[in-house]
Amino acid sequence: MDRQRLLLIFGAAWVSAALLVWFLYSTTKTPHAEKTVAVVAAAHDMPAGTLLRKADLKKVTLLERELPKTALREENLAINRPLLFPVVANEPLTASKIAAVNGIEGLAATIGFGMRAITVPITDTNSVAGLIPPRAHVDVLFTRPGSTSEAVTSTILEDIIVLAIGRATEAPNSSTTAKEAAAQAVPRAAAQSATLLVTPEQSRMVELAKNLGKISLALRNPLDQTQASDDTATTPQEIGLFPPPPPVRTTIVKAPPPEPKPKAPPKTKVVEVFRGGTHVQEAFK
Repeated sequence: MDRQRLLLIFGAAWVSAALLVWFLYSTTKTPHAEKTVAVVAAAHDMPAGTLLRKADLKKVTLLERELPKTALREENLAINRPLLFPVVANEPLTASKIAAVNGIEGLAATIGFGMRAITVPITDTNSVAGLIPPRAHVDVLFTRPGSTSEAVTSTILEDIIVLAIGRATEAPNSSTTAKEAAAQAVPRAAAQSATLLVTPEQSRMVELAKNLGKISLALRNPLDQTQASDDTATTPQEIGLFPPPPPVRTTIVKAPPPEPKPKAPPKTKVVEVFRGGTHVQEAFK
């Protein structure tokens, strides 16, 4: 009985030693495969402000333990978003390196050459009850305050693109979840301005209008590129708010004909005539 117990103990010890040797060998000599993940990276060197396109992106494979926490795994999360920092080729893109979807940090990169962005104050009453989203097309109306004879409203710009409402540059779409929509919602206090995409000349017109009166935005169909045929200003009299002023009667008084000037006496010539001892003066006309 003692012999069988010794054999069992010896066998167990031998098996344990064999397992320990195999474990040590497998961990030190045998290469073990690590999990990898495909992430979005830069296809080439790009400076800050670059608006990312599909051709600017590529997929690279990284070890899971080397993966940045905010690395992007889908290309659609980076397309049409500007870089906030320069990147080099094959560098993984992270959420901190590109502008937020509804943020204004990378707005400058979306402004085309020769264009400008200018901000105008808005309220619910002058911006279609707050229904104007970013990327909408609007007409800019200017109202000059004053008396009934001075007040006037005119359209100063047509078919202008709205870059941002407050600090939001993108409107929630139909696929946005309720949680994402709440995160992207523009606070009421921050939505009291609209940033418009205009030319340098138009920016001067808008700035002057802001300081002379009140600006309103009229929402229009983005596919409608027609221009108004009548660009005249509208006055209170034209919409029937106040009757037109009565006509002013004028009386024409004819001036009396000028009196004729008296004719000057004809000029005469005097000739002195000497006849012998006689001296005579004769006048000739």
